[in-house]
Amino acid sequence: MVNISDNNLTDFAKPVHRQLGQYKVQQIQSVLELLDEGNTVPFIARYRKERTGTLDEVQIRDIEDEANRLMKLNQRRNDVIKLIQEQGKLTPNLKKQLEDATLMQQVEDLYLPYKQKKQTKASIARAAGLEPLANWLMSFPSEDLNVKARSFIDVNKKLPDIESVWAGVNEILAEKFSDNASFREWIRRYTWQNGELVSKVKRSAKEKDEGQTYETYYDFQQPLKQIPQYRVLAINRGEREKILTVGILIDTDVILNHGYAQIVGNHQGPAVVKIKEAFDDAYKRFLGPAIEREIRRKLTDEASEHAIQIFGSNLYHLLMVSPLKGKIVMGFDPAYRTGCKLAIVDANGRFLTKQVIYPHKPASDEKRAEASIEFKKLLEDYQVEMIAIGNGTASRESEEFVSGILKTIKRPIYYVIVNEAGASVYSASENARSEFGDLHVEERSAISIGRRLQDPLAELIKVDPKAIGVGQYQHDVPEKDLDQQLDRVVETAVNQVGVNVNTASPELLTHISGLTTTTAKNIVNFRNENGAFEDRKSLKEVPRLGPKAYQQSVGFLRIISGNNPIDNTDIHPESYTATRKLLKGIGMSPEMIGTTELTQSLVKVNKYEWAQKLNIGEETLTDIIEGLSKPGRDLRDSMPAPLLRQDVLKMSDLKPGMELQGTVRNVIDFGAFVDIGVKQDGLVHISQLADRYVSDPSTVVTIGDIVTVWVLNVDETRNRIQLTMRKDQVGNQI
Repeated sequence: MVNISDNNLTDFAKPVHRQLGQYKVQQIQSVLELLDEGNTVPFIARYRKERTGTLDEVQIRDIEDEANRLMKLNQRRNDVIKLIQEQGKLTPNLKKQLEDATLMQQVEDLYLPYKQKKQTKASIARAAGLEPLANWLMSFPSEDLNVKARSFIDVNKKLPDIESVWAGVNEILAEKFSDNASFREWIRRYTWQNGELVSKVKRSAKEKDEGQTYETYYDFQQPLKQIPQYRVLAINRGEREKILTVGILIDTDVILNHGYAQIVGNHQGPAVVKIKEAFDDAYKRFLGPAIEREIRRKLTDEASEHAIQIFGSNLYHLLMVSPLKGKIVMGFDPAYRTGCKLAIVDANGRFLTKQVIYPHKPASDEKRAEASIEFKKLLEDYQVEMIAIGNGTASRESEEFVSGILKTIKRPIYYVIVNEAGASVYSASENARSEFGDLHVEERSAISIGRRLQDPLAELIKVDPKAIGVGQYQHDVPEKDLDQQLDRVVETAVNQVGVNVNTASPELLTHISGLTTTTAKNIVNFRNENGAFEDRKSLKEVPRLGPKAYQQSVGFLRIISGNNPIDNTDIHPESYTATRKLLKGIGMSPEMIGTTELTQSLVKVNKYEWAQKLNIGEETLTDIIEGLSKPGRDLRDSMPAPLLRQDVLKMSDLKPGMELQGTVRNVIDFGAFVDIGVKQDGLVHISQLADRYVSDPSTVVTIGDIVTVWVLNVDETRNRIQLTMRKDQVGNQI
């Protein structure tokens, strides 16, 4: 939350604008004001479009993040200025340099010479009185240096001979050079532009790398500017696991010569050699290692940020997969020895019955025959329309079993392979125990798998996003940053869809704008005690749901078949008066919401004229018209529907050139994995995603997409399938 007083909001918006030039100063100021007033990002994006110029959630968070970054920078800058001032060393030039700094690193570089350090060899040498000699040396005297140095020999100061004197001077100069902000900046920039990241396998480590996971990096080097983010994280992991040694390769002669030119210049004389030696030492012990740590941290931070963005994007698209509404579904949790757990849920997700069958070996022939009979009976007794099969252990064998049974049934029944990642986490959770306390963990898992097909968002929301596993290198990135991004993604998805307040779970309500865990539970408790909410106004009676929480949340809470038809739209109650005036003005009533007649009338509305009549913005009027035209709208209805199957393929069925349809299961830096109905997902490499250059796979495909692919290559031994989405490549490969 940005917390800036009203007095300096205008001034603060300008530096944010300098960093984020794509937004106007007025937009930035409005966002900061709205955030400072306690408004949530979803609320601002949906209901304050006139004030922000229709910025969406991502853009608003860009402004919020940059504002927070600049606030931290300002605070640190002020602290540094104060600390240097207290030392009596703050010059006008230094103060201006600090005030002009736009990055935290620049502030820290400038502060380094004044930073209170722990005792160093240089501080010991200064305490021994050697600083005057070091300063004299930097004046490039022409006389014999040792004559001057002998006068500093003092056994009591642990300077017993001339060698110890010059060693102390070297320490003072090396520290002085390493603390120089301009040296650091130049070396940092040169290393970034010209350095290479290098990794080598440790001699004794090949045995540890049993699957040769890091073989690519056994003898690897690539320019720092060109190395892909996923490689940075892979190399870091190899280093942590003590398989690889990693470093930065750079031409140190260029750096040393630059230092000599800056420090020595055209000076000559006996001091030059000692000063050059001090700079060599400064680079070897201080500057070089420090810059390498900084650059590797920069690479890691950027790679982590990228990986977190990929995880967030994948999670968003998984949550927004189109729900399969109004179908009786069987959840099928596959297993071998312990049997497959089945659970049937009705069209509203209500649990009906459960069963355990043993269709796979090592079960006996008799058990497997019984499994077929029991399975078929359940399908008929409950008129199951869809089967959701978890994609875990024994998934493909279960798919074959299901497909075989479906061929014997005359009415159409389809199955879908459902990503069951995290289902076991939910099944063992306190939420699952409170919902289905009398069921075993595996039986709860089958219910969750079935519900994931009916409403992915409502079910997946119960699981820690990290357990869903739709990213890459999620265990190699900062957990706090990952959690923050995933929380934002979940918040965006839930609020974009909205929820039925009379059926939503506490877990789902918790992510609604303005609600907390407590208020979400209070809504459910109030609903259970008093019956279904009949209008949005009655939400004001919920304990601890104050005016601000009501304002922020109510527009995202739908009431279906209530007293007021407008309550089943995403029109905010603050716009109800304008909505009723509009309806009356075009000869309609709230009861006609969603009808073709009203929709056709709304198309003819002159938005400019009506916005003036109603004294509201055109963006708000546009949203009102859309809400009246599509009550209870669900953005997910426009997303790809699950790919329904009745038959199953084996890897041996696949031939190069074969055309198939599949579902995108994961999107990563180097391509996408696609479920084509065989045991192993196929990889569409980034080079095969389109007949043009693709730098980012997520610009072409997202999780849940139904795509047409062609088989390029099948390696049954290694369980690898190579696919292409480029039809022009098929003929070249077969």
